[in-house]
Amino acid sequence: MTQEIEIGRSKRGRRVYAFDDIAIVPSRRTRDPEDVSVGWSIDAYQFDIPFLAAPMDSVVSPRTAIMMGQLGGLGVLDLEGLWTRYEDPEPVLVEIRGLRPERATARMQQLYAEPIKPDLVTARLAEIRAAGVTVAGALSPQRTQELYETVVAAGVDLFVIRGTTVSAEHVSKNVEPLNLKKFIYELDVPVIVGGAATYTAALHLMRTGAAGVLVGFGGGAASTTRATLGIHAPMATAVADVAGARRDYLDESGGRYVHVIADGGVGKSGDIVKAVACGADAVMLGAALARATDAPGGGYHWGAEAHHTKLPRGQRVHVGQVASLEEVLYGPAPAADGTANLVGALRRSMATTGYSDLKEFQRVEVVVAPYTGA
Repeated sequence: MTQEIEIGRSKRGRRVYAFDDIAIVPSRRTRDPEDVSVGWSIDAYQFDIPFLAAPMDSVVSPRTAIMMGQLGGLGVLDLEGLWTRYEDPEPVLVEIRGLRPERATARMQQLYAEPIKPDLVTARLAEIRAAGVTVAGALSPQRTQELYETVVAAGVDLFVIRGTTVSAEHVSKNVEPLNLKKFIYELDVPVIVGGAATYTAALHLMRTGAAGVLVGFGGGAASTTRATLGIHAPMATAVADVAGARRDYLDESGGRYVHVIADGGVGKSGDIVKAVACGADAVMLGAALARATDAPGGGYHWGAEAHHTKLPRGQRVHVGQVASLEEVLYGPAPAADGTANLVGALRRSMATTGYSDLKEFQRVEVVVAPYTGA
């Protein structure tokens, strides 16, 4: 039953929850962590871990996409990022890392004004494919129609359409909007699309034929969407709502399963655990992987919203460096703060509560227990 609170005489609001507002409850059964499977598959592609590296220049380069694949996950390259604008983006990355905070946004807007080069899109995806890992690339809805043929011709395995929010019914007087349903139907590649943050929006995206839906809106460490637009989607409720849409669409479609991928606000291992508990099949990680010493951000983190030409809705933030990418994923963890051995933490939480795989773990008991700090 939906709980609404009176905001004023003319407005009521629904009570929703962030990951910090909930906790997981142990059951009567426990398991050995070694007996727990954290494997995940989408379409024909199988992964050892349910982690996608977010398409952000501070997180994924062709090199780290390859590393992520070799470590059992999926690296998604931003096909509108520095690697498709510059033949050698390393000097640009070095400059971004060294910018003074008050100068960062303006300078990044200038650096990202360099045009996207289709031949670099092809070259970067070919580099990842040559390593023998699953190839995934991301475009915004605005660039998809312009560049998708180049992306598909380069041999992408999974196509990601990712924006702050993506709807199945975008309305525009100025440009012909992307017809998601027609686009996905005609594309011979599985598509993951998002973000969505509500039951209705997610259900409409599922009806387009998407293989997966990204859940989140302005919840990441580098996002300022709440401050700039006043829009925010607390992730525990958002994931649970979209998981409800997945359940109902499964019945509506006669058995078609659409994967729910939490994207944003999943900064530490406890957040990953709670995302799966709320119904996520996998998680897309930004800041959590930007902390790796291998990450191209060099201890800094930013997304595409940080260099928007007219209204930036993100910023470059310092996240520090904690360990190598392999250690961030598999340990050993150098500190007890949830920033490393993310796989081990997920596996141990599942074992402690008695669940053997991710689908089972989505049934774990959850309580409302706001976290107030140690």
